[in-house]
Amino acid sequence: MSTPALPTTPALFQTMQWIFNPVGYMNTNFKRYGDMFRGYVTWDGMDPLILVNEPKAIQYILTHDTGGKFTSPGDVNKILEPLLGQQNLVMMSGRQHQNRRQLVMPPFHGERLKAFGQIIQTITTDLMAEWATQEIKNIRKLMQKITMRVILEAVFGLYQGERYSQLERLLGERLEMTNSPLTSAVFFLPWLQKDWGPWSIGHRTQKIAAKTDELLFAEIEERRANPDPDRVDILSMLLAAKDEEGNGLSDQDLRDELMTLLVAGHETTATALTWAMYWTHFLPDVKQKLLEELDSNATPTPETFAQLPYLTAVCNETLRIHSVAMLTFPRRVEEPMELCGYQLEPGMLVMGCIYLVHQREDLYPNPQQFRPERFLERQFTPYEFMPFGGGVRRCVGYALAQYEMKIVLGTLLTQCNFELLTNQPVQPSRRGATLGPSKPIRFQKVGLRTQSSKTLQPV
Repeated sequence: MSTPALPTTPALFQTMQWIFNPVGYMNTNFKRYGDMFRGYVTWDGMDPLILVNEPKAIQYILTHDTGGKFTSPGDVNKILEPLLGQQNLVMMSGRQHQNRRQLVMPPFHGERLKAFGQIIQTITTDLMAEWATQEIKNIRKLMQKITMRVILEAVFGLYQGERYSQLERLLGERLEMTNSPLTSAVFFLPWLQKDWGPWSIGHRTQKIAAKTDELLFAEIEERRANPDPDRVDILSMLLAAKDEEGNGLSDQDLRDELMTLLVAGHETTATALTWAMYWTHFLPDVKQKLLEELDSNATPTPETFAQLPYLTAVCNETLRIHSVAMLTFPRRVEEPMELCGYQLEPGMLVMGCIYLVHQREDLYPNPQQFRPERFLERQFTPYEFMPFGGGVRRCVGYALAQYEMKIVLGTLLTQCNFELLTNQPVQPSRRGATLGPSKPIRFQKVGLRTQSSKTLQPV
């Protein structure tokens, strides 16, 4: 029995393909090799990783990833260390990872999650008020502002002020430095992360990181000195969190977790919202059906937006057709086994290929078609639709991200009318560790909508 196929192109060339054209790389190898293949998707001396896109195989991997057949090691995620730090959920393994996850998870679920709904809606409404009628905007810039402010207020617990403004600027600059396939290479080519002088990406990122850390540690210090049990932001909850032995998180732990939540919750959600606005306006029938549902919603609150079935389907289809996260975190094979007719040996690293799962014709007929009705016609398993990964490494903020998408999109389309000015099809392209639009998507705000008249109201 053979191991999964390995493309014959040289390893470095494969890495360059993965950096500069990940969609082409995945599609080409899927057509050649099917449900499982090996590939060099990083260049740090590692063996090729095994990419799996067969849902039942992914289910097997992600339900056996806590010891025994597979493990879920944090050390293989080291390409993210310069951005996230060392003492965070992504970098941890085993019992340490399990304990940290139990500390970090609670603020993102249940009643605590609902506390963020009004923050999200208010931020969206305020930024819409700043957008003048007939003004043209790159919609991604607006979505980045919204999601950054959600992170600063709901996660960091910061509101208007000097520290708020400085962090908004610095964090935005840091993430913007990997906004293209070329600059994204810093994630995959470790030598680019070094400080080679003022001209280098490494120098600039380290300079911004130092200023950002200074602000974050100052905020943590002030919050420790002045605890407020009435605050509902995630930093306050993490400051109060204790493990089974009564130990809390150190300042460095908090800093690293805050950076992880920023990276996982800002850029990814902004990208998904950008695609959602694009598709709902690129396809008039989708837009009309969504507006009819929104107009039938008598009380446009965060809670009611979260319950609307077609709005939910639009958000899910957005996350499917352009998977922001392309791969799950790696799992390590711990004992010899057969999977999908291939032989796997201890030490091999396997990753679920989220993008290819979401493009499978047997699951999603005409997968390149944006069709929200898919999610009204059938239920998909967590291994057929998995925009936030799965198993013990599933994104802790997935519920907040879905909640935020529905509130922001629902609020925008309930309050205003927009015209899409980018009329040519937009393709996905690498943006950091994720997929985003290959070019700016421009919208014009053409007027206000009212719940009573449901017609265009000039400003």
